[in-house]
Amino acid sequence: MITYWHNPSCSKSRAGLALLEAHGAEVQTRAYLNAPPTIAELKEVLAALNISAVDMMRTGETLFKELGLTKDSAEPDLLSAMSAHPTLIERPIAIAGGKAVIGRPTEALKTLL
Repeated sequence: MITYWHNPSCSKSRAGLALLEAHGAEVQTRAYLNAPPTIAELKEVLAALNISAVDMMRTGETLFKELGLTKDSAEPDLLSAMSAHPTLIERPIAIAGGKAVIGRPTEALKTLL
């Protein structure tokens, strides 16, 4: 089972879901904008991605700057911002078996198949 943090308004997110389904993957979508991840969940996904919090963020978003965040902001501040404002989370993210991948490019999702 692949858990897929999905934003149906995003073409990359839709393309990633289509790719997984075309390969017969069993996918459970999570509309993370409506059900934001907790800080604990974010930490788990970051560990599975093996990246830092800033690498999981949409740093080009206006909100990132409006919140006074920078690429050098402390990890707890970045995690709090993503939990409070899930639009800052890079998308899509697929999670399975203790591994995770950001679906940019979409083909990267194949590593979970």
